[in-house]
Amino acid sequence: MEALGLTFEMAVVLALLAVTIVLFVSEVVRVDVAAILIMVTLGLLTAVPGLENLVDTRNLFSGFASNAVISIIAVMVIGAGLDRTGVMSTVAAWITRVGGATETRIIVLISSTVGVISSFMQNVGAAALFLPVVSRVSTRTGLPMSRLLMPMGFCAILGGTMTMVGSSPLILLNDLLLSINETLPTDTQMAPFSLFSVTPIGIALVLSGLLYFVIFGRFVLPTVERSEAGMQSTLNYFNQTYGLDGVIHEIDVPHGSLLVGHTIGDLQRAFEIQIVATCFQGRTYTAPPRDVVIEAPAQLAVIADAAAIEEFKEAFLLDEARTLETFAETLSPAQAGIAEVVIPPGSGVIGKTMRELWFRKATGLSPLVIYRGGEALHVQSGDYGDLPFQAGDTLVCHTQWDALARLESNRDYVIVTADFPHEDLRPKKVIWALFFFLVALSLVLFSDLRLSLCLLVGAVGMIVSRVLSIDEAYDAVSWSTVFLLASLIPLGQAVQSSGTAAWIADQVLLVMDGMPMWVLQTAVALLATFFTLVMSNVGATVLLVPLAVNIALGAGADPTLFALIVAISTSNSFLIPTHQVNALLMGPGGYRVVDFMRAGGIMTVLFLIVSLAVINLFY
Repeated sequence: MEALGLTFEMAVVLALLAVTIVLFVSEVVRVDVAAILIMVTLGLLTAVPGLENLVDTRNLFSGFASNAVISIIAVMVIGAGLDRTGVMSTVAAWITRVGGATETRIIVLISSTVGVISSFMQNVGAAALFLPVVSRVSTRTGLPMSRLLMPMGFCAILGGTMTMVGSSPLILLNDLLLSINETLPTDTQMAPFSLFSVTPIGIALVLSGLLYFVIFGRFVLPTVERSEAGMQSTLNYFNQTYGLDGVIHEIDVPHGSLLVGHTIGDLQRAFEIQIVATCFQGRTYTAPPRDVVIEAPAQLAVIADAAAIEEFKEAFLLDEARTLETFAETLSPAQAGIAEVVIPPGSGVIGKTMRELWFRKATGLSPLVIYRGGEALHVQSGDYGDLPFQAGDTLVCHTQWDALARLESNRDYVIVTADFPHEDLRPKKVIWALFFFLVALSLVLFSDLRLSLCLLVGAVGMIVSRVLSIDEAYDAVSWSTVFLLASLIPLGQAVQSSGTAAWIADQVLLVMDGMPMWVLQTAVALLATFFTLVMSNVGATVLLVPLAVNIALGAGADPTLFALIVAISTSNSFLIPTHQVNALLMGPGGYRVVDFMRAGGIMTVLFLIVSLAVINLFY
C-alpha cells in the first residue's frame, strides 16, 4: 500500500483537531463556546493562501440547518408538549412506582426503556424525549439527575445498534454495500443485512451497558446536587430570617389511630405544627382548611421543628416515612415550596382575618409565619384565624407554584418570591399531544421523509393545537446544545474534505498490514471509534467502509464482517461529548468533559470487546 502524503491543509486540520480536544478536556471555556470558536477559526483560515478550500464558507453555518440539529430541536419541543400535558409525569410515576427510590433499579428501568425505543427511533430523539421523565424521576426520588442521565444517554446510543434503522450508519450500510458490490467480482459480492440482522450485537451491548452501570455506576457516575443545593440554600434563608424549619415530614395515619376525628386547626394549635397537605383515600389536598377532620387511613404532610414533630408523633403513636412517598410529586421542589407574600397598602384584605377570607381555600397558601413590625409570629404557636391583616405584613407560606402564579394577578397581594417555576399544566390537551407525537413517530417509522421533517410535523402540531405557545417552544430548546452540534459539523466536513481522515486511516492500516485477523478487526474498530469522536458518524462510515472492505479482501477475510464492524463501532462514542446524545445531556446533567472521560473510557473498551466478540461468534 502506498501512503498518502501529508499536505499543509491536512496539517492545519490536525492542529485544529488537537486544539478542539484540548479545549474540550481542559474546559478553559464552555464546550459550546469552544465549538463556536473552532467554527469561526475555520472560516477565517480560508483567507490564508493555500487554505482557500479548507471549508466552503458559503456552507460554514449550514450545520444549523442540518438534519440532526433540526431533529433535536423538534424532539425537544415534542418532549415539552408531552411534559406540559402530564404524559411524562405519568411515565415517571410508573417508573418510581416500580423502581422505588433505588438508584440501580431506576437506572435499569429508564435505560432499558430508552434503549429499546432508540432501536426504532434515532437515539438522540429517544434521549431528548425522556429528558423530562428523568427530571421528574429525579425530583420524586431525590436522586441527582447526573446519576441517571448518563446511563440513559449511553443506553440510547447502544440501543441504536439493535436494528438496521436504529442509527444513521446502519441505515446507510446497505446502500454502501450495494455501491461497493458494483466494483467487486461476483464471487466476493456482499449480501445486504435485514432489519434484525444486528439484533444480537445490540442486545449484548445494551445488556453490557446496563451491567456496567449497575456494578460500577457508584464509582464512575458524578454526583451534581445542583437543585438540592438551591433548595437547601432557600431553606437556610427562611430559617435564618424567620426561624422557620421548612422541612416536610410525611406522617402515616393508620386505621384506628387516636388522631381520627380531630380537625387540622385543633392539631396545629396543640402541637405547633403546620399541615400543608393531606391524602385521604388516595386523593391529595394541598393547603387544607383548618376545619377539615382527619380520617384514616391517611397521610399528612407536616412542617414543624424537630421537637414539635417528635411530640406530635409520640402523642398519637405515628410513623414517619423516611422520604416523601405519597407527596413526592405534589410537594416536590418543582411543584411546591415556601414563598413570601406581602400585604400592600390599599389591599382589600387589610383589617380582615384569615377566617373571614377563607384564606387557605381562596389562595391555596398555607401560612407558616407572619412577619410584622420586625417580629416573626409563628402561625403554629397560636390561632391566627382571628388576627386582622395589616399593611406591610409579610406572609411566609407553603404553596403550590401554580397557586402562587394565579395569585400574581391579585392586587391584594404582592408576590416577593419571583423565581418559582411558572408551570401551567394543560391536561385537557393531552389527546392533541399524544396524537401529534404518534403522527411524528409513524412518519419516522413508515415513511421515507427526512427525519427532521417528520419530527417537525409533530412539533408544529404541538404549537398549532396550543399544547405549547411558540414562546414556550423556544424556551424548551437547549440552545447551547444546538450551537455545540451545529458548530462542530464544519470541522467534521473539513476533516473529510481535506483528506485528513483518509490520511489517518491510511497510516494506521499501513502499520497493521500483515497482522493477525483479530488485530485487523480491532484496528478497524478503533479507527471507527476515533473518527466518530471528531466527525459525524455518517462521515466516518462513508469513509471507512470502503477501506475496511479492501483490507478484508486483501487479508482473505469476509468483507461484510469488516463493513459491519465499522457501522457498529461508529456508535462507540462515549469518551467526549461530541455525540449528539452526550451533547444533549451535558447541560441538564451538569456534566464536565472529565465526567464523560471517566465513565466513557471504560464503556469504550467494553463496547470494543463485546461488539467484536459477538460479531465473531454469530457472524
